[in-house]
Parts: sequence; C-alpha cells; structure tokens
Amino acid sequence: MVDMGRPGSLARDAMAYVLAGGRGSRLQELTDKRAKPAVFFGGKTRIIDFALSNALNSGIRRIAVATQYNAHSLIRHLQRGWTFLRPERNESFDILPASQRSSGNSWYSGTADAVLQNTDIIGSYRPKYMVVLAGDHVYKMDYEGMLQQHVNSGADVTVGCLEVPRMEATGFGVMQIDDQERIIHFLEKPADPPGLPDRPEIALASMGIYVFETEFLFDLLKQDAADPRSKHDFGGDIIPYLVKNGKAVAHRFSRSCVRSDKEVEAYWRDVGTVDAYWEANIDLTDIVPALDLYDHDWPIWTNVELTAPAKFVHDENDRRGTAISSLVSGGCIVSGALVRKTLLFTGVRANSYASLTEAVVLPYAQIGRGAHLTKVVVDRGVIIPEGMVIGEDPVLDAKRFRRTEKGVCLVTQVMIDNIAS
Repeated sequence: MVDMGRPGSLARDAMAYVLAGGRGSRLQELTDKRAKPAVFFGGKTRIIDFALSNALNSGIRRIAVATQYNAHSLIRHLQRGWTFLRPERNESFDILPASQRSSGNSWYSGTADAVLQNTDIIGSYRPKYMVVLAGDHVYKMDYEGMLQQHVNSGADVTVGCLEVPRMEATGFGVMQIDDQERIIHFLEKPADPPGLPDRPEIALASMGIYVFETEFLFDLLKQDAADPRSKHDFGGDIIPYLVKNGKAVAHRFSRSCVRSDKEVEAYWRDVGTVDAYWEANIDLTDIVPALDLYDHDWPIWTNVELTAPAKFVHDENDRRGTAISSLVSGGCIVSGALVRKTLLFTGVRANSYASLTEAVVLPYAQIGRGAHLTKVVVDRGVIIPEGMVIGEDPVLDAKRFRRTEKGVCLVTQVMIDNIAS
C-alpha cells in the first residue's frame, strides 16, 4: 500500500471530490431504485467504493461526495461504511446532496455546478488541490502520481486518460496531445479519433478525473457560471475551455494504475450497461481474474455487513450444495443447489435442486427449488419461484424479462410479479 504519511506527499494537501449524482440509465432497472455509483459490484462492494478507496489508499484524507439522482441508497451506504474519517485527525467526509440554495436552483445543473454549489464547504477545509473524480468506474489508481505531474508540469488542469485502441474511442471524450503531454484538442465522441504521437493506433480517452489548484478552480467555476451558453459541465465546457485558453495536460492511467503481481493489465471498466456489468462481475470468477480483489496492499474499503459464514448443505445425488468457480459471499446458503461460474452477493439462498450458471445474484435474493438460471443478473431481494427456468428460451425470456443483445437476462421482482399476475 502507498505510504500515506510519506514526506512531501501532495495527497495530504488535496481533497477528493466524487461526482456521484448520475442515474446510469443504460443499466436499466438496476438503477430504478439506486444511482449508478450505488450499484452492487464484486460480491460485497458498491461501484463508488473504488474511487473512494483509491483516494483513501493514495493518502487523501479529505473526501466529499456530491449526490443527486435516487440518492437514498447511496447516502445510506456512505453513512454506514465511510464515516470513519475523523475531524480531530484533520480528516473529513462530507455527503453533499443537491439542495435548495439562495439562487433558487435545487438541482446540480451539471458536473461543474455540482462543485460550484459547494465551494463554501470545500473552502472551509482549505485544500490546496482538488481531485475531481467520477464515482461510477471500477479501477485501482494512485492519485499521488497525477498530483505530482500536475505540479511539475505547471498545468491549469491535469486530465486522467485511458489508452484504448483508436477506433474503440468513438464513445469517449478523446484527447489529442503533443510530445510534451499537453492537450491540444479535445474531441467529444469523434468518428475518427486521433492517435498518440508515439503510438498512432492508440487514442487517449478521458476517465473523468481532473486535478486543479483549488483557488484556480473556484475562479474558473464562477466564470463558467456567468456564461449563459455553458451547460456547466467539466467534460463539455471546463476542459475544452482550458485546452483552448490555458494549459491542459494529460496523465496516462498506465503510469499510476495499481496492480498486484497477479494483475497483467491496467484494469479499468465502465460497467454502465447490463452486458458490461454482468461480464465484469462474472470475470471475477476466473482462476486468475483481471481485477485482483484479494490484494491486501490496495484494499477496497466498503460497508461490511455482519453476517454468518457462507453455508453449503445436503450431500445426496442431485441434491448437493456445491459451488464451482464461483464467489459466494457471507450469509449465503447453498442448500442442495449447484452454483457454477456465478457470483452470489450477501445473504443469497439457493434452494434444493436449483442450478445457477454464469449468474450475478444481488443481496438477499432467493432461488426457489428446482429453478434453473443461466446468464442472468438477479436484482436485490428478488424471489425466484420454484421450477422457474431463465436463460434457455430467448423468445420467452424477452417477453418476461429485460434481455440484452448478448443474451443476458436482468430479473427484478416487478417482472416476476407480472408473470404471476
């Protein structure tokens, strides 16, 4: 783990500001009751825990989270899992929901406005640097390296960038840079993305991570707020303005990503669709997964529920509690069921003669006796009826559930109830 008290650490003078107000509508019904950053991931964590853990592990001790859409689940998670930071140790953790201000605007009108509306709270802590983070991506990164580059380069803003194959960058904001890493053009979702000077087949896509000096950022946000043409968004307004009128520098994720000795690639995922979400969770069941959640040197902090150990019962032919190449969380009971290449979150119960293959089952769902589930995402608390089969008949599945182009079925309790009615 990074030495949080190392001399000269810029992280000690920084605040991490996490933008967690997005709905994440491409996750369909998974975000009907929760914001995208609050969606469950990896068996016991939420998506937002990765950005927050990166900040904490990097040595940042002042953290704020701006919330907006469907915020209750997220706020409850943050209150239960992230309030261990202590003011008496010069630490802070603030949850900042959109609220009625003197201007009369009760919502954040954009990501930049979500910071502007809370400059009084931020300013009370007097951070020298602001690390602005998206709260809806899965990755491990040491922000200290990005802070160091920001200071050494004299940049107005440093933008975290991901190296991706050039023609796969058409859905991102893409940075064109010179040989000094300075951003010379910012292109939003270009049809023909520019390549890197040294690797023309690779493009730099924005990760939604920015570093500013705090006073400079505050002045910039006030200027942006006075512009009637602005949508008050970092990616749409602030960064393009600085590319044109200031000094914007790119920071490549590969330089500060955190990897254990078991991780081959620089892991970053936007789990913003049902297919991507299912795939990233199922990938964790690999013998050597691309994301190492067992890395004690860079832990992913979260709210840990007090649960009994996972339990496997019955030992009869066709009724044997078994899990193969699977992750099974605390409080689960696999009672005479077969679980294969599956991820079970906390408190799931799979009953006798049931089988689950390539299933992502969110907390406290119950799988009825004799049910057969293949390639599914089951929402929290869903009760699957006895004998139900999902994932074998594409036409029937599409009528009853949310079936994706890649054949993943998203199952919610409302969908189950509609079948019964």
